[in-house]
This record gives sequence, C-alpha cells and structure tokens, in this order.
Amino acid sequence: MARAGTASPRSNEWNALERRIVACERCPRLREHCCEIARVRRRAFRHETYWGRPVPGFGDVGASVLVLGLAPAAHGANRTGRMFTGDRSGEWLYGALHRAGLASRPDSIERTDGLALRGAYVTAACRCAPPENRPTPAELAACAEYLDREIELLRPSLRVVLALGRIAWDATLARARRVAPERLTRPRPTFGHGREARIPLFANAAPMWLVASYHPSQQNTLTGRLTRPMLDRVVGLACRRAGLGPPTEASPDAGRPRRSSRPTP
Repeated sequence: MARAGTASPRSNEWNALERRIVACERCPRLREHCCEIARVRRRAFRHETYWGRPVPGFGDVGASVLVLGLAPAAHGANRTGRMFTGDRSGEWLYGALHRAGLASRPDSIERTDGLALRGAYVTAACRCAPPENRPTPAELAACAEYLDREIELLRPSLRVVLALGRIAWDATLARARRVAPERLTRPRPTFGHGREARIPLFANAAPMWLVASYHPSQQNTLTGRLTRPMLDRVVGLACRRAGLGPPTEASPDAGRPRRSSRPTP
C-alpha cells in the first residue's frame, strides 16, 4: 500500500489490515491453489520466488477512486504480491490510470518498481488467485470483510468505485446491501460497460458513484471486447464523477466493438 510521511493512527490501521489479509487462511481451496502455483511456477518465471499469499490492496490511501478487480492473477499478483502487477491486465489498467494522471508510470512490473498512485486505490473482490479465475460465492463472502474495511478506511476521500467486471460490480452492490439495503434503488443496477449507478456505501451518507468497465483480461482485450479507448473513456468517467478532471467528451460506450460470444469475467 502506498503511504507517505510519518506513521499515524490511520496508517497503523492500514498496516494492520494488510497484515490480516496476507495472513488469511479462510479458504483452503484457494490457499492450496496459490501455494501449488508458487511451487511449480511458470517456465518464464522459474527463477523467481512467488508471493503465493493473499494480496492486499495498493495505492493512495486518500483516494477518491477505488478500482475493484476480480482476483490476483495466478502468475501476476500471485507472483509479485501487488494487485494487477506483472501481467497483461495490469499493463492495460495502469496504462489507463497513467494516461488519466492517476499513476506515476504506465506499467506495473514488480512491488519495487516505484509505481505510485495519486487519487486511486486498487484492490480486488477476492484476495487469492482462484482456479480458472472463478472464486465461489463462499470465497467471495469470506473476502468481503476486507473490502468493507478498505472502503471504511477510504471513507473521508472516497467518491467513486470503478468495477472491473461483473464480479467486482456485484461485490460492490453486496457491500451496499450489507450497510443500507433499504436505500438500494430498484430495479437492481445491472452491469454493462460504461454503466453507472448511485449506491449507498455507508449507512448514513450520501450515495456514491459505481462505474462499470469490462475487465482488462486477455479474454476481453485480445478479442476486442475491450479496447484501450473504451477503457480510457470509463476511467475518464470515473475521474469526472470523483471531481478529478474535466468531463469526458464522448460516451463511455462510444466506439464499442462488436460483442464477443465469450463470457465476461
């Protein structure tokens, strides 16, 4: 997690949360899978020591935009120990954040590469790499406490959640149901690239923006389901809703390529 300055009670809270996440053993299936990947390793990374543990969030702890993904990639964050780091999805995400002025560099290679985020915090609905990128509902529920705590710690500055994929969108709505079910709009907001909704993230506060993007997985980027201009427009929309920049000139859905028949993660 990116922090600056001397220790404060709030930084101590972030440190405590990070330790809890890294030490988590709640989901035996996920822990076994991550440890096995770290033991076997991919040939390209056979000389590296994999992280192989649950991955904490990363970024500006005074962020106004919370970027929520699905889970660490098996040979990405599960290897490097930092969200969206060391894989193609991270190249797309941090490239877009850099172009929007939220990241100090356009790539994320390893935890010691000097990347810093400004106004953004990146995390995931599931903290361990799941088999076939599919955490079970019980595994997502086991991680929900960590997302809740991150949102609570970000409360003074948080304005927008940018959900990368349907699972992240649903995880954010689940948070709203936990804290203020009576204030959720009906019908329930549905996921779609460029969609947005106002939802309650805190029991006694004004609703906040939830913005959706297709996940920058290779399943979506290699098929053209998600393009860089599409991702840039949605990141720009999130920035606008957070008050971080001027309004985007084009709709987030403009220039959308033809639909792929493959499912969205």
